[in-house]
Amino acid sequence: MGTSKERAAALLKAWKGDAYCFGFHALARLGSLSRPYGSKALVVSSQAPYMQEVNTRILSQLRHAGIRVLAGGIVLGARPNAPREDVYRLESYILHYRPDCLLVAGGGSGIDALKGANVLALLGGAVTPDIDFYFGTGAVGEALQKTGLKLLPLIAVQTSASSGAHLTKYANITDPAAGQKKLIVDEALVPPLSFFDYSLSASMPPAVTIDGALDALSHTFEVFCGASGETYALAAQLAETAFDLVIEYTPVLLKDPHNLDAREALGLAADLGGYAIMIGGTSGAHLTSFSMVDIAAHGTACGIMNPYYAVFYSTAIEKQLHLVGGVLARQGYITTPLEGLRGRGLAVAFAEGMIRFARSIHAPATLKDLPGFTEAHLIRALQAAKDPQLEMKLKNMPVPLSAAAVDTYMEPILRAGATGDLSLIKTLED
Repeated sequence: MGTSKERAAALLKAWKGDAYCFGFHALARLGSLSRPYGSKALVVSSQAPYMQEVNTRILSQLRHAGIRVLAGGIVLGARPNAPREDVYRLESYILHYRPDCLLVAGGGSGIDALKGANVLALLGGAVTPDIDFYFGTGAVGEALQKTGLKLLPLIAVQTSASSGAHLTKYANITDPAAGQKKLIVDEALVPPLSFFDYSLSASMPPAVTIDGALDALSHTFEVFCGASGETYALAAQLAETAFDLVIEYTPVLLKDPHNLDAREALGLAADLGGYAIMIGGTSGAHLTSFSMVDIAAHGTACGIMNPYYAVFYSTAIEKQLHLVGGVLARQGYITTPLEGLRGRGLAVAFAEGMIRFARSIHAPATLKDLPGFTEAHLIRALQAAKDPQLEMKLKNMPVPLSAAAVDTYMEPILRAGATGDLSLIKTLED
């Protein structure tokens, strides 16, 4: 079966084929593979010092390929969590410069923001310039079908092992005034060409590395929890392989941030997370994370909450808990034998193992560990769970909830997540 890294690479290659260049030196093919998408590109990236070398390489590749870089060079990308103001700002660059294609380098926020800007620049005049219209599932594709328009090709260069935005149909956009994140979900958003040279992530600070590791676990775990039928076997492969990579290699990176073997492992795990959310949906932890955008990075917020949601889901995900819990046990984070455990007891053992792993990598394990967490965040999360535009997350839960049941069952999960007290969580069997 090969090593975890070999299994991960084989899964990604079978999924994406030539549309995705990953691994060390992947950027060497950027210019030649981008050329078919047009001769004029708008290039968006962070202008932080750690991105200067990457940006120089990108510009050199494009110019060598005969692709004209518009706007005089790099356009400043989005801030963390893709604030909607940055989406509208990037839309204006697209409208002013009229590129043949878009290229974005960065983490999930930068890629998500340009996805949203691409939608607004194309459909703003024909449908509506209000981004709220496009939140939810399928609104972009429906608008494209009605208008006969087509989004600009978007080439994504990932630089941090995190959200999988370079591979997926999702764009998370934040309203900073409300402190709430919402989601555009549409196949039309999938970049037709993407790159990830895993060595680029070596410049990321420890907090970004930890956040990406937790994001990979969250994506694969949440999808696996909801998997059934024909998707179950693949979701199981993705989750077990990602857990193997993250649990083994994250501690290595925290000791040696420039360990390229470990950087490759976390990059592969994050990409498996991207694969997972293209075959199934995330659920409770992601829903809660959308209300924590002002105090926590996305992966961290999801990582905090998944152990607590696992207890709520307990009887519905026993097979899943035995599989990924086995990874935690092999790495020493669960010491109780899992073989004889079922239901809530199994879920509690898994949750305690996940919390133990989070503590070992200096990640927050409760919401109260987050500086700035208040009761208002909990109330906001409960209100968001009742928002029809986020209803997909409730339906994706292995134990689906209606908006009417949110206060009864989700509030105890959130209070457990705030305090670390797993006994607060109610299940439908209680």
